[in-house]
Amino acid sequence: MSLLRVLGRPMLASMFLTGGLNSVRDPKAVAPAAEPVVQPVTERVSALPDRTEQVVRLNGAVQVVAGLMLATGRMPRPAALAIAATLVPTTLAGHRFWEAEDPSERAQQRIHFFKNMSMLGGLLIAADDTGARPSVLWRGGHAARDLRRDAGLVRRSVRATAGPAAAAGRIRAKLPA
Repeated sequence: MSLLRVLGRPMLASMFLTGGLNSVRDPKAVAPAAEPVVQPVTERVSALPDRTEQVVRLNGAVQVVAGLMLATGRMPRPAALAIAATLVPTTLAGHRFWEAEDPSERAQQRIHFFKNMSMLGGLLIAADDTGARPSVLWRGGHAARDLRRDAGLVRRSVRATAGPAAAAGRIRAKLPA
């Protein structure tokens, strides 16, 4: 693994580890801001808890677990996708700059909103990073191609040897026992 990945993944994950831990420890601090986003989602997705605090805690737990996975390089691509999925509602709930009345507050929320968009972009790049190894899809396609080639070689080999083997068997059958 390259030095950039060894250093970059934990740096990218650090924000989600700290933010996720805060959400797991004290979901009530974040719940009022999350309510406008959580309520419509929980109405459509029955698998999610009904209470906003529980959804905030679940979101934080996903960020912590996936952040640890990303930081340690364990399944970093799915981890980056999981964090990206949690970042969208977090950003929409926490940085609604279009609703801010005060110009300085609006500017601050806009900065945080676009900071999160930047982190989302980094997560999407991390989710696409194969770490200089071919993806599972690429390896599967090449394995299938190699199997087809090997099957063709076996088929040609059997056809090439079947005729002489059959002739040898007929000759042997005619010989006295």
